[in-house]
Amino acid sequence: MEDITVSELKDRLDRGEKFHFLDVREEWEYEEDNLGAENIPLGELPHRISEIADYKDEEIVVHCRSGARSGNAKKFMESKGFSQVRNVTGGILAYRAL
Repeated sequence: MEDITVSELKDRLDRGEKFHFLDVREEWEYEEDNLGAENIPLGELPHRISEIADYKDEEIVVHCRSGARSGNAKKFMESKGFSQVRNVTGGILAYRAL
């Protein structure tokens, strides 16, 4: 599925839109700067994938610091049958620069 821009993400968050939102940064990064997403660090994702299994056929927006880890998470999740994963291009760095 097509990635999502930080502008689109900000619009959706500002509107209070409900969607599955996943942050794959480390816990300390998440605590420092949290956009309201569920936190499952990339390294833990293979062991915790069952926590998000219910959303396999629904849109899931994944973000990290710069878009690299979330890109890897997207690839991993797609390999596990998740069909609508979208990576936040540029990550939280780009989001905060808006």
